[in-house]
Amino acid sequence: MDSKSALRFRLEFAAVRLVRAGLRPLPIGGVRVCGRLLGWLTWLVDGFHRRIALDNLSHAFPTRSPRERRAIARRMFMHFGALLLELIRFDTLSDDQMRARVESEGEERVFQAYEQGRGLLFVTGHFGYWEMQAIVGGLRTPRPMSVLARPMDNPYLHAMLERIRTRTGNGVIYRQGALRKILRELSSNHGVAILIDQHLHADTVMVDFFHRPAATTAALAALALRTGAVVIPVFALPLPGGRYRFVYEPAVPPPSGDSPDAIREFTQRCTDVLEMYVRRNPHLWLWMHRRWRPVEPEAGSGSE
Repeated sequence: MDSKSALRFRLEFAAVRLVRAGLRPLPIGGVRVCGRLLGWLTWLVDGFHRRIALDNLSHAFPTRSPRERRAIARRMFMHFGALLLELIRFDTLSDDQMRARVESEGEERVFQAYEQGRGLLFVTGHFGYWEMQAIVGGLRTPRPMSVLARPMDNPYLHAMLERIRTRTGNGVIYRQGALRKILRELSSNHGVAILIDQHLHADTVMVDFFHRPAATTAALAALALRTGAVVIPVFALPLPGGRYRFVYEPAVPPPSGDSPDAIREFTQRCTDVLEMYVRRNPHLWLWMHRRWRPVEPEAGSGSE
């Protein structure tokens, strides 16, 4: 790390700590309002990500007017501003305060899945309040859960986010050596949460997402087929007053054992559930991400 990077990282960390201190007296509902304002300001000044979002939306919703697509993109920026500030403020709540801010649907499916004894794979995307769902899940689910994540460039913010993610008993698994660690968690009948909507350059399969091919991690399907772990899609939706609604969908059925393309088929089924939620609430998904890009021809099946 050179001196310029080190200084920048320290300044970023100091700014986040200052924001955290300023948010502490505010109720979560007030924090959400501040976050939406932050997102709206970012929408105004961040032309690069605004253009990516509008381009993605033009392909995903070609029948909607440009005005409608701009409204979705603007609301998306506002949502992610709220997500950022609420996550920082969420860390200052007690466990009981976290539980009190949540209502759930389908949570019994998690308990039923663990009874099968083969572990549980939670699948979601950059949608809604996925970070809060994982954090509170550590308080509500009967067994430990780990989240698959990439490390942040800023080591100070990385340590801060890891502390937030693990404060309720969760673990974090990073990509290096991830397969072995995930298999160990599943063999212990624990849960692992995986985001399925990141563009990757290796260990991918191409599936349809909003009628366009998208390179998608094959690891989720490969792990489920290899271990028999139950795959449950999960989503966290905002409620008024800074509250949240966690939804646990029915388990995604695996393809038949004789399917010649089981990994791609299983991945498509999981992606279809995510797309269903994004279509219902498009402003809650990360349209500013360059999700649809060409990949190298050698992208593998991800079975290892």
